[in-house]
Amino acid sequence: MGKLMHLALIMDGNGRWAKLRSLPRSEGHKAGAKAAADVVLAASRRGIGYLTLFCFSTENWKRPKAEIDSIMGLFSSEFESLLEKIGSEDIRIVHLGRRDRLPSSLLSRLDKAVERTRENKGMTLQLAIDYGGEDEIERCVRRAIASGEKDISFSTLLSYVDNPDIPSPDYICRSSGERRLSGFLLLQASYAEIGFYDRLWPDWDESMIDTIIEDFNKRDRRFGGI
Repeated sequence: MGKLMHLALIMDGNGRWAKLRSLPRSEGHKAGAKAAADVVLAASRRGIGYLTLFCFSTENWKRPKAEIDSIMGLFSSEFESLLEKIGSEDIRIVHLGRRDRLPSSLLSRLDKAVERTRENKGMTLQLAIDYGGEDEIERCVRRAIASGEKDISFSTLLSYVDNPDIPSPDYICRSSGERRLSGFLLLQASYAEIGFYDRLWPDWDESMIDTIIEDFNKRDRRFGGI
């Protein structure tokens, strides 16, 4: 079993966490943002090379406008806090997903975070915001055609993903007990191990990273061999 280098997390359960406490959904998203910062630090300190967080999907635009506006505002406000918390960790931040539908205020903060951390050599934190696997595949095909590719193989498509320098995930995990990928990293997930955990996302902390590493180390990855 190789080392867990790329961990990808589907952060699910903010709304249910809030409902169980008779709180508005916005409070669940705030608690989820705090959990995300704790998880990022834990992953970095345990030597994980790449961490991808599924923050907002292309399908999440179907939610009520008030909730979407709250989430987008939270993303914007949390960037400075996140940068402060990870400042000494040498973490590089990159964006995964579409840019054209994101609010300009969020894009500005996201771009500043990417630029400020560009030269960092520690863990790469990939934030999937307005991301969907099907949408990424469509954009990959368009990029390949526009570049004049004639024989579009699977490896060719992988070279046109949003961040082709980031390796495919070793382990994809989802919180809250739901057991589906919801379009997450469809091109890159071919041989990823999959894990589902019942704990709602706002209740995640650094102990969950230890659990994930322990579970991953028990997996027998054969990549089609024996």
